[in-house]
Amino acid sequence: MAIAMHTRRNAIAWFWGFAEATVFIIVPDVLISWLAVHSYKRAFAASLWVLCGALIGGGLLWFVGQTDPEPARALFVSLPAINDAMIADVRSQLDDMGLMAVIVGPLSGTPYKLYAVEAATLGFGLTSFLLVSIPARLLRFLLVSVVAGALGQFAQRKWGLHVARVLLAAFWVALYAWYFSVMAD
Repeated sequence: MAIAMHTRRNAIAWFWGFAEATVFIIVPDVLISWLAVHSYKRAFAASLWVLCGALIGGGLLWFVGQTDPEPARALFVSLPAINDAMIADVRSQLDDMGLMAVIVGPLSGTPYKLYAVEAATLGFGLTSFLLVSIPARLLRFLLVSVVAGALGQFAQRKWGLHVARVLLAAFWVALYAWYFSVMAD
């Protein structure tokens, strides 16, 4: 039973990382933080599985950017909080900072998926892109694990597990409500 739960949790983490790196709009930090409230070990493991999924998704989009980026761009602008100006800004960041933009940009709320396509169109190699993606993605996931775990443990000691879960859910709902209101076209 424990092995099945462990396998299912890792599969969900991998798929969420892949989905968010390609088309899904909810960051895997939601899952990682939920797991961190219960166990740092589970959150850290999930972070690695999310990273693997994100690298495969990012690599796939890099190939899309190499061959025909326009359908991907059209799909992206149909997603909430992504527009043509954001894609142009990603291109500008990559021009100015090179692949360091892959580390800096997503910290400001710009989706990783945009960097994958645009890095390819600007001629950055797949290996370089993926190597930069490792710290770009993993550092944030581990930071979320540590912060959510610490806050979750505090909330559990103070008010119990149920309240800790409710506070975490409220945080994510409020964050996404704010994000979509600020990033709306």
